[in-house]
Amino acid sequence: MARKAIYYDSREFPVLGRIYVAASEKGLCLLSLSSHPVESFFEKILTRFQPNFFTQNPDPFQDLYRQMDRYLSGHRVVFELSLDVQGTPFQVQVWEALKAIPYGETRSYGEIARAVHRPRAYRAVGQANHNNPVPIVVPCHRVIGSGGGLVGFGSGLPLKEKLLDLERITRQATLLVDAR
Repeated sequence: MARKAIYYDSREFPVLGRIYVAASEKGLCLLSLSSHPVESFFEKILTRFQPNFFTQNPDPFQDLYRQMDRYLSGHRVVFELSLDVQGTPFQVQVWEALKAIPYGETRSYGEIARAVHRPRAYRAVGQANHNNPVPIVVPCHRVIGSGGGLVGFGSGLPLKEKLLDLERITRQATLLVDAR
């Protein structure tokens, strides 16, 4: 879908490495983790969004960067950002279900399929996860295999494991403090 203007920027983060981000006037539309070639990030912008205007500008991303810093330091639990993500109705439904997975918890592909009322569509859920344009913000890393194992993360299972460990440790610490 053509957009008038797309802004992009990049920033280095601990754990994640360099991320590349893009936004329209409506909100964040693409987040590419360091495991993906930067060329594919720019190719996605040009082919998916066909912008009339395309420029680097860090201003639209300051809130994302602050929230990402908090998340990676174990303080942020929910991203509150305007999003401009495009997908099929099924993909959008899956991405909404992913946002409902609580911080520090996981769900299986089958559980997400049941949550979107398509109980046999667990493979399609995996495809929707793979096509998630804003990983971490829409937490596809919280989806695991039915046996509890780490499977299917486009940026690699080691990063998925780090993100889940970060959330688990932070959640446990919060529960301990709240119990006092």
